[in-house]
Amino acid sequence: MEALITPLSSSPSLSLSSSLKPNSSSFPPLTTHPFIFPKSHKEKPSLSSFRVQNSKFGNFLDLIPENKSTPIKFDLNWLDPSHKPRLDVIIIGTGPAGLCLAERVAQNGIRVCCVDPDPLAMWPNNYGSWVDELSSLNLDSCFDKTWPMASVFINDHKSKYLDRPYGRINRKMLKMKLLDGCVSNGVKFHKAKVWKINHQEFESSIVCDDGNELKASLIVDASGFASSFVEYDKPRNHGYQIAHGILAEVEEHPFDLDKMLLMDWRDSHLGNEPNLRVTNSRFPTFLYAMPFDSNLVFLEETSLVSRPVLSYKEIKLRMAARLRHMGIKVKRVIESEKCLIPMGGPLPVIPQPVMGMGGNAGLAHPSTGYMVARTLALAPILAESIIECLGSTRMIRGQPLYHRVWNGLWPIERRLTREYYRFGMETLLKLDLKGTRSFFDAFFDLNPEYWHGFLSSRLSLMELAMLSLSLFGHSSNSSKFDIVTKCPVPLVKMMGNVVVESI
Repeated sequence: MEALITPLSSSPSLSLSSSLKPNSSSFPPLTTHPFIFPKSHKEKPSLSSFRVQNSKFGNFLDLIPENKSTPIKFDLNWLDPSHKPRLDVIIIGTGPAGLCLAERVAQNGIRVCCVDPDPLAMWPNNYGSWVDELSSLNLDSCFDKTWPMASVFINDHKSKYLDRPYGRINRKMLKMKLLDGCVSNGVKFHKAKVWKINHQEFESSIVCDDGNELKASLIVDASGFASSFVEYDKPRNHGYQIAHGILAEVEEHPFDLDKMLLMDWRDSHLGNEPNLRVTNSRFPTFLYAMPFDSNLVFLEETSLVSRPVLSYKEIKLRMAARLRHMGIKVKRVIESEKCLIPMGGPLPVIPQPVMGMGGNAGLAHPSTGYMVARTLALAPILAESIIECLGSTRMIRGQPLYHRVWNGLWPIERRLTREYYRFGMETLLKLDLKGTRSFFDAFFDLNPEYWHGFLSSRLSLMELAMLSLSLFGHSSNSSKFDIVTKCPVPLVKMMGNVVVESI
């Protein structure tokens, strides 16, 4: 279900190996970098004590991924710090959020510079999206594969087919498109890591690891979840989505080539794994799969949300057991992903001198982890707020600027709907496997307008209220019991937060 994958550090056994074969070149390789783990659920015994064999090809966990990162070749407009350039906006980070915002802001003659340790590096993230979300942004050409339908397996006896096309985003194509827009509109780039941000009344500056100091009216931090530049004044009690994924060459697989597998909640693969089955019944995981052809498939075992985070070893063991049960024999691991997505939690301090964008601004969907399409859709809205302040002859700066841009991204209505999505996450945290199955059984029976809108973060408060009533009506008796017994506390918290945000 991942729209965004945040890589975790890889172990020595997952070190890089040989390069990709030519016929795999359409799938840009993945790299990994360190990420700090929050406290996890109790660790299980080591992987070696639970070795799961995949026929003659052995356990896929023993295969060395062929991840290899190749920088993009592109002629950027490099900044010359020695000229003491006058800048209006500095954007930290060159992910989708940063580049899309830079392009939009620069279209109006505002002087923008993107600062990143490696602006031309391939994104290490794997992105998936509903096709209609990118089509509405004129980015549907950035899919490298689409499926006309998605499937959901509730259990061994019930499945659902969703008439909504889904696609895998071509990371290189999307980045090239955004870079081209930036260069065409005069965005400058500086290759460095930002160490510190200083603020004065009407101007801010960044200090880089190359010794340069750059000044601008506004600093935007689009460098991701782990950044410490955006401030919070409340405990960041996130839920966590954790997953292990591989792009693999397999001997064969059982998936329909015209459908992507959005969720598979079946647990029959754990019949001979009593320890794993017990933990899965309390903290369930599902399989997400994108079949590209009969021998190439992306597979990912995912914990939708947990607090504290589920053990990463546990995720891999469940995936190994599932693939063995399904008869999927992995011959090569072309890419591997080890990911963690913080979900929910409070919004940053609004306003503040550093403008957040993307993961550090609370834009990840609190109930699903989806973020990329939403960030791309909100970039023009934030850009408009920046343009209104810095593109005018009166030059609104300082506190009035911070107030306008933060409230442009997070107006009251959007904050209130986010509280509802947080309520959804808190509810999911309380459900075991049986409750989770019942929830999604009812959820995907809703009018498509409701579940489409919920997953894409585009429902109003009134529409969310109507969704709740409809969901309760579609729920089984056991699911209604779960709602009545497990939702009051999250509901009270949500109502309290809504009142606070409304004041």
